[in-house]
Amino acid sequence: MIRSFVFNEGKLAGQDPGLDFIRMMLFEEDAQIWVDLEEPTEAEWKEVLEAMFAFHPLAIEDCVAVSEQPKIDEYDKYLFLVLHAIDYSNREHAFQTRELNMFIGRNFLVTYHDKPLPSILSTIERIRRNAHVVARAPDRLSYTILDFMLDNYEPAIEELSADIAELERTILSAEREDILEDVLELKSEVRRLRQIITPQREVISRIARGDFKLIRPHLLPYFRDLLDRVKRISDLSDTYRESLTSVLQVNLNLQQMQINRVIKVLTVLATLSLPLVMVTSFYGMNFHHMPELAWEYGYLWVFGITAGCTGLIYLYLKRKHWL
Repeated sequence: MIRSFVFNEGKLAGQDPGLDFIRMMLFEEDAQIWVDLEEPTEAEWKEVLEAMFAFHPLAIEDCVAVSEQPKIDEYDKYLFLVLHAIDYSNREHAFQTRELNMFIGRNFLVTYHDKPLPSILSTIERIRRNAHVVARAPDRLSYTILDFMLDNYEPAIEELSADIAELERTILSAEREDILEDVLELKSEVRRLRQIITPQREVISRIARGDFKLIRPHLLPYFRDLLDRVKRISDLSDTYRESLTSVLQVNLNLQQMQINRVIKVLTVLATLSLPLVMVTSFYGMNFHHMPELAWEYGYLWVFGITAGCTGLIYLYLKRKHWL
């Protein structure tokens, strides 16, 4: 699907006017053009990327192919960006990425994505409601799209945070003991979040520093604001990683405490049974001339010695606060 918008003097001059009209408007000094390719066919993206705009073959190759690594490349008349939007699934405890490719020129913006993106839909809605806010130039329009994309990071981050908080509550309430798999899954997703956000931080940082002439100087503070938000997400990922490490450590400590309690009980039982073992072992020897062999009250004597020694051991352990 191909969407197209033509702006003139900060106003929406046309929507989906056709590719022939867009070709003509590319040579108009005051015209600003946005072409959005969503799940395009091969014929559609070739018509736009190759025939109409004649982008570099390497940029087209990177655009059409799936790329896990965000990047920014500068060509003679445009910038090429690869960025990623994210979604988070509570059920699967997993991040899913959606790639967004952007070609930013002096008077045009071309976006390419294989899946629908909320940031694109939100930008289109803003254009329909208040076009002059975003229709001044491609760099301003690009900022708006990236701003909405980072807005959509917030729900995913909040869901991840809620999963971590729920895991902490589960550990402290001792509702479940088999949480190791959940902790490892969440740690894996936090690591994936860092792998997603760290390269994007570098891409936006280069724009915010003013490395590219196509981004006008008065827009740099806006991109620096985006950089601050990306840094905050990166810092949150560090916090989540530390939290999960703490959760794992607490879980291991609780398991060790439970093992220690079991060992303590078994040790006490073994200690209290020591007199019984000693006395019965002594009187269980099969010597022919064993003393007290003919006692009438031999059993009572053995039981008395055993009970007395066991009581003394119990009182000693109690006095030492080992029970």
